[in-house]
Amino acid sequence: MNDNTTHQAPPANPATGWWTEAVIYQIYPRSFADSGGDGIGDLPGITARLGHLAELGVDAVWLSPFYPSPQADAGYDVADYRGVEPLFGRLADADDLIAQAHARGIRVIVDLVPNHTSSAHAWFQAALSAGPGGAERQRYVFREGRGPDGAEPPNDWRSVFGGPAWTRVADGQWYLHLFDSAQPDLNWDNPEVRAEFLDVLRFWLDRGVDGFRVDVAHGLIKQADLADWQEPQEILSGQEADKPRPPMWDQDGVHEIYREWRRLLDGYPGERILVAEAWVEPAERLVRYVRPDEMHQAFNFEYLLASWTAPAQYAVITRSLAATDTVGAPTTWVLSNHDVVRHASRLGLPVGTPRPNGIGLGDEQPDAATGLRRARAATLLMLALPGSAYLYQGEELGLPEHTTMPDEARQDPTWERSGHTQRGRDGCRVPIPWEADAPSYGFGPTDASWLPQPPVWAEYALDRQRGVPGSTYEMYRVALRLRRTYGLGRGTLEWLSSGDEVLAFRNGELVVLTNFGAAAVDVPAGELLLSSAPLDESGRVPTDVTVWVQG
Repeated sequence: MNDNTTHQAPPANPATGWWTEAVIYQIYPRSFADSGGDGIGDLPGITARLGHLAELGVDAVWLSPFYPSPQADAGYDVADYRGVEPLFGRLADADDLIAQAHARGIRVIVDLVPNHTSSAHAWFQAALSAGPGGAERQRYVFREGRGPDGAEPPNDWRSVFGGPAWTRVADGQWYLHLFDSAQPDLNWDNPEVRAEFLDVLRFWLDRGVDGFRVDVAHGLIKQADLADWQEPQEILSGQEADKPRPPMWDQDGVHEIYREWRRLLDGYPGERILVAEAWVEPAERLVRYVRPDEMHQAFNFEYLLASWTAPAQYAVITRSLAATDTVGAPTTWVLSNHDVVRHASRLGLPVGTPRPNGIGLGDEQPDAATGLRRARAATLLMLALPGSAYLYQGEELGLPEHTTMPDEARQDPTWERSGHTQRGRDGCRVPIPWEADAPSYGFGPTDASWLPQPPVWAEYALDRQRGVPGSTYEMYRVALRLRRTYGLGRGTLEWLSSGDEVLAFRNGELVVLTNFGAAAVDVPAGELLLSSAPLDESGRVPTDVTVWVQG
């Protein structure tokens, strides 16, 4: 065990605050709980299920968008940043949810979408009416087209969802949309845009929210000349440090915006936080978003995407901790969210398979048993690391991706805009099961469900797992309790083994070991507190298993 002992030195001036070690649970409102029976989850449904989150032991929830929206991209096309979409309830329901969560000791983080609005937003409608040169049009990125008659887009940028990133309007100009055409990009060089979002922040801070997860945080500022970009354009940018950054991602000007936001939040009591969804590599650039005067957290997507091998996991963990330590910030670990294939399915694909953009009929299907086994092991590995951790709704049940969803049921704009070449994200957004024998598996009072739930959902339902030793739900619940008891989130990592087949480290009183190899290995000396799967008949740790040992 001690053949490769190394210490991960703690940062010189670490940040302090609840967020540095918090476990935060992402709720996708459409798919969490439906109180009205229309097949769409809502805010009262979330409030009614807060007891589950308290029992699970999370510190905070992050709510994906619930604002008024035409729902062209499931709410990430916001028409009004100061209201609630009627599908999800009323503003009073948001106030009640915040109050009820706080009463249970759970903080509330809301999604903020500042890169773009909905095309139905009053600002964009005014921009269309104003015509070229109008002040209203300066709030967005409008340009003349190329070619003799302006019939060609202003540059060669592509939408993340597929197709061109420009749409032409009736008067001949083009507007930029890095995502769907119903999501026009805002012009963050315009002071009016900056002032508007400061006011939006105040609106929700005054209502008691504890922070904001900032969507596409690396995309607000574009290179001034909107230069063509010949390289493949993906939302994860700058994978190699020696290559130029894409002109639409991770421009230095975004940091001035977040410093201003941080000053605003610091003026409120209760340690309100900013969380960056910044698909940025390498880690040395990502941590620029969490310098002491900017955001508090940034999702570690390099970790999410890492291959399930001991060397890959060791490399990303050590690199991530070293990078965040340089700025005194916590590392923010994540394995699943509403934009990626659930890790219980992703890890069921052959090791080294590239991250798929959705899995559907006709695609290579993951092995469900292997995926869940590895997912449980990965979760215990993640939850033992120092820093903060995010959970995605349903992962505590071991939910897999819905990989056999009929194509005609898909609603993600990626499916259509890619010409049906990318399945999109619907498979990870299917309403979750609460009760095996209830209509819609307890998601709502009727059989209605905005995306179809697979029959296999019954075996994952919460009521089939609660109180059952060894169930995925009970593993999560015990892990979160032990994580808090042993202070793992604020601990320090000491590597004990980092070979090709086994990772082992000490965090405070706990020794954590994950076996990636084919042969079983010995349990570390001490008291076995938790294992992601049973030990073998000889009491050893089998492949794809993580154990927590006090010793």
